Amino acid sequence: MSSSATVEGTPKPEKNRYKSTLNLPKTSFPMRANLLQNEPASRKRWSKLGASKRGLYAALREREHPKGRFVFHDGPPYANGSLHLGHLMNKCLKDFVVRSKSMMGYDVPYVPGWDCHGLPIEHKVMQGLVESGKAEKLAGLPDGTRKMAVRRECESSAKKAVKLQSAQMEQMLTLADYASPYLTMQKPYEGAVLEVLAGLLSRGLVYRALKPVHWSIDNETALAEAELEYEDREDVSVFVDFESSDADAVYAAFGVDGEARESKELHARPSFMIWTTTPWTLPANVAVAVNPDFEYALVRLDGNVSVLATELLERVAEQGGVESPEVLATARGDALVGLAYRHPFRDAPAGFEGKRVFEVVPAAYVTLEDGTGLVHTAPGHGAEDFMTGGQQDLPTYCPVLGDGTYDDSVPDWLSGQRIWEANDEIVARLRESGHLFHGNRFMHSYPHDWRSKTPVIFRCTEQWFVSVETGYAGGGSLRDRALGATREGVRYVPEWGRNRMRGMLESRPDWCISRQRSWGLPIPAFVLPDGSSFMTEASCRAVATAFREEGSDSWFEKDAEHLLRHWDFASDAACPDALRDGSVGLADLVKGGDILDVWFESGSSWNAVMRERSGGADFPIDLYLEGSDQHRGWFQLSLLPSLGVMEVPAFKTLLTHGFMVGKDGRKLSKSSGDTVEGLLKDYGADVMRWWVSSLSYENDVKVDREFYDQAGESYRKVRNTLRFMLSNLSDLDAGPGGTTGDGAPASPPPASIDAWALGEYDRLAETVVSAYDTYRFNAAHKAIYDFCNDAMSSVYLAAVKDRLYCDPVDGGRRRQTQTVLARIAEGLCTLLAPLLPHTADEAWRVLKGVESKDAEHAVQLGLFVGPSGVEADEGWAAVLEARDAGLLALERARGSSDLDNPLDAGVVLPDPGGVLARFHPCDLADLLGVSEVTLDPAATDAAAVDLRGRDRCERSWKRDGTVRARSDGGMLSDRDAAALGVA
Repeated sequence: MSSSATVEGTPKPEKNRYKSTLNLPKTSFPMRANLLQNEPASRKRWSKLGASKRGLYAALREREHPKGRFVFHDGPPYANGSLHLGHLMNKCLKDFVVRSKSMMGYDVPYVPGWDCHGLPIEHKVMQGLVESGKAEKLAGLPDGTRKMAVRRECESSAKKAVKLQSAQMEQMLTLADYASPYLTMQKPYEGAVLEVLAGLLSRGLVYRALKPVHWSIDNETALAEAELEYEDREDVSVFVDFESSDADAVYAAFGVDGEARESKELHARPSFMIWTTTPWTLPANVAVAVNPDFEYALVRLDGNVSVLATELLERVAEQGGVESPEVLATARGDALVGLAYRHPFRDAPAGFEGKRVFEVVPAAYVTLEDGTGLVHTAPGHGAEDFMTGGQQDLPTYCPVLGDGTYDDSVPDWLSGQRIWEANDEIVARLRESGHLFHGNRFMHSYPHDWRSKTPVIFRCTEQWFVSVETGYAGGGSLRDRALGATREGVRYVPEWGRNRMRGMLESRPDWCISRQRSWGLPIPAFVLPDGSSFMTEASCRAVATAFREEGSDSWFEKDAEHLLRHWDFASDAACPDALRDGSVGLADLVKGGDILDVWFESGSSWNAVMRERSGGADFPIDLYLEGSDQHRGWFQLSLLPSLGVMEVPAFKTLLTHGFMVGKDGRKLSKSSGDTVEGLLKDYGADVMRWWVSSLSYENDVKVDREFYDQAGESYRKVRNTLRFMLSNLSDLDAGPGGTTGDGAPASPPPASIDAWALGEYDRLAETVVSAYDTYRFNAAHKAIYDFCNDAMSSVYLAAVKDRLYCDPVDGGRRRQTQTVLARIAEGLCTLLAPLLPHTADEAWRVLKGVESKDAEHAVQLGLFVGPSGVEADEGWAAVLEARDAGLLALERARGSSDLDNPLDAGVVLPDPGGVLARFHPCDLADLLGVSEVTLDPAATDAAAVDLRGRDRCERSWKRDGTVRARSDGGMLSDRDAAALGVA
């Protein structure tokens, strides 16, 4: 047969009376995949699999699992809107794990989940209520009624999104327990989350305090670090002079006496120069912080006398356009501590009389990286400021309300203004009063609310926190334990995730777990008549039981006495005295108004799903797999509660993938319209899965339609390779009980090309299964593609098509090759099944002769077809090297003559060591696509030989030297005559 024919098609000879005698390819496996039409049919068929007829996932759970259990947990996406491309990668990677581990012999329980509470959903619902005009009506309702109305809308929205996303995930051909997913708004889930909270309470890790937290003005709630997105924003930067209250004290601190002042004409009142990028916080200023160890200079700047760090003087002067600042004296920062100043536009807030305010205080965190070395300090609006306030007994003053406007404690010209609009007015006032040394606008990265995309602020409010700093029973802090687990207790894939997690843990503050919204799981805290709040382990567990019975809506619908009906407060050592002594009854308690951070809910899923559904057996979990942002999100916020309650990490391995980004590097998201429906419609799930499997997922992935098109071409190469193999097996029984069903194929001789092909498959199987086991899906993808494109299409299938087409139907050589083809096709289908579930099953069903409506069999229900154990002759490396030399010789011959058809040629191959002599000449000829190969021990180079002087077989077109006229009148080779039974 002509080597110029592709393995996908049949040769196209001139009119040939023997064409009908050829064993031409025949298969029901089409060249065109038509995935959009055929994938739904596969899903429908899989839905009826298994003894229980509950589908493929259930069937996998029902079968034997020789390797035991592999516990894999799904991190819940938000139940809002359609899935985006990031979900495509995430869900496909997860499905690769489920399917590959199943085919290794593991039982892989995998429950899909959805994060149903929280700001993303409530924000979307509130936008809809505002647009429809319903929000204004709700605003006039009592608080509990209003919140329940919002909650009902949110629940409805979440249910719709779960239904939509579940359908999309199944359209991606992912396997999971879709019949019984977990939703964070389910009653058992809510109860189990509160039981985690109770466990942390029992260890003294939960507390309520007034502290500055990230605050969303747009959504009027506290936010956690994981709910922030950093975006570029233009702000104003100002250098402001705070005049000293006592000029003499300042000069004295710098050692400048009266005589020196006179000589230097120092009649001006010195000022402390601060720098800030948040002028709106200046009304809340109560102190200026210096580093006691730095050197500060008393400087004449543009006619004023100011104090700033010596090391920063030149930079500050340059920014302010001052060419020759005059240093009058220097002093250490500790000499400035205690000096007083006057606020540039206000008096001390009412109620702070007699308290320490408007003084210079020490703070070790003051640096020389930027600014002036003196830090404007507002404990109500900054974490470090708050810490300094506590150390220096400063008042915690926060004049900004939840909606971002000033209260009436600020000067009248600011009261009621929004802080962002106040920025410019404050700067103008400073300029008019002469307190502004310099101001400019600049771009910087600033934290934004991840939902509203609006800038957040630090604002001091009373919130509930989980402490990562304080120790608890058993020793060490939660941070210490988390760092220890990160260092040794958890495997990271890729390894750089370890350092990323460690860095985030080292710098993280206590976890603010309370939010001021409606749609979420209420924090079961109660307020006593004296205004104090309490929440004990026992009271929390009591409410957890109530929520298991009635759900969290009962918090808004029932009174405290009902919610605490399971609480035996008399036996609770932590019960408030007022309840214990009877001066306050349960009916006197007021329910708290905060809900839990949704990250606490999802971060408790190890308990609410895995332990809950398995009776504790599925803990700790073998694998968590999410995007790299989850080091500060779900990964970290699952680790902390798990360590706090169970004293072990929730997971054994963390696998991290990057983001999908546009060609411009922009992160893709649902809000920007990057959904999966169009891609699945245009390409089909298998092609998109094939593309995902090709990615180096550890890094961010740029996406473009061109890449999907390339994946489609690559997919077609694999599909056509399968098709060629299947098309040459139509007369071989490969089904159950057939050649490949129950037993291994007969071992071909080591020097045969069939043994070589099995050896190549064996290497493929070992490579791919190892890659699956270590989550290197792109390595599995590459190995499979290279095997199909190179070992199969370019070498083996091109070589054996002559015997498949022209040998006797039951000829030993043909049947041996068919048996090997069937073994490889079956193995390839199993290796492809995790990546291309529809295509692999489609091909496997054709191979096995499974009826189209058969819902009992599927390739996924089997295990990977492992190595055959057939050992190929070690001389095959030399054969392939000789093949390359022979092909080069043929190419040279074509270039120097009209010898175009390889079957018109023979090749002479050098064989000085006699290695090639171990191999059948017909195999060597078929590898080169020529009519004959001869070996010459004395030759040094391969050479092409023109055989056109010989007769050509009318059936196979070979000129092998045996062609002669036969009894039927045709010119046939000995092999072809025997195949036809003519003499």
